[in-house]
Amino acid sequence: MPASDLSGTLVVVTGAGGRLGRVLVPALLDVGAVVAGLDVQPVDGLPGGVATFAADLTDEAAVAGALDRVEAEVGPLGALVHTVGMWEGAPFAETSLADWRRVMDVNLTSAFLCFREAARRMQERGGRIVGIASRQGTERGAAEQAAYSASKAGVVRLVEAIAAEYGGRVTAAAVAPSTILFGGEGEGAKGVAAEDVAALCVYLCGTGGAVHNGTVLRAYGSG
Repeated sequence: MPASDLSGTLVVVTGAGGRLGRVLVPALLDVGAVVAGLDVQPVDGLPGGVATFAADLTDEAAVAGALDRVEAEVGPLGALVHTVGMWEGAPFAETSLADWRRVMDVNLTSAFLCFREAARRMQERGGRIVGIASRQGTERGAAEQAAYSASKAGVVRLVEAIAAEYGGRVTAAAVAPSTILFGGEGEGAKGVAAEDVAALCVYLCGTGGAVHNGTVLRAYGSG
């Protein structure tokens, strides 16, 4: 995988205060990107003086307002990586409508809103959209993970549809990890290192985004 050079490119990272966001932000800074972070609450402790903006990313007006502020205060959007997401499992017969809606809102509705607002701003000058899917959404749904599996499958179809619509001006792709390992999981833990997931996201924000437009990069690591 070739190194990316994102010098001067503004990349918005949603969920910047989350575990994957905190790995991704410095990886983007290392290749010269200008980074702005979005999260539901104010974020502290990001490196490099990264500007952060608080917004409920499941709320239509809040997402539009946050990206308006980013462009007014930081600059024109060049790429967006959407790391916001949640996992929840329960037997299918015991999954409540409220549980289903919560997972769909966090994993899929937030992706739809962030991707749409990014595409609106990038459709003339071009840009990259990167989502986080999962093995359950890419390969096969998992037992007792109906809402999660369906929501992540929705992310896959969403990036495919965006890629098909914009003719390469705005590209869209997803990274599909198995279990993301952040360290401290213990000996024998299976999955993919968070740093490797971040590296794939950085790659897709650069020239890799054009090469892989409309596709999903599987990142299963050790399983």
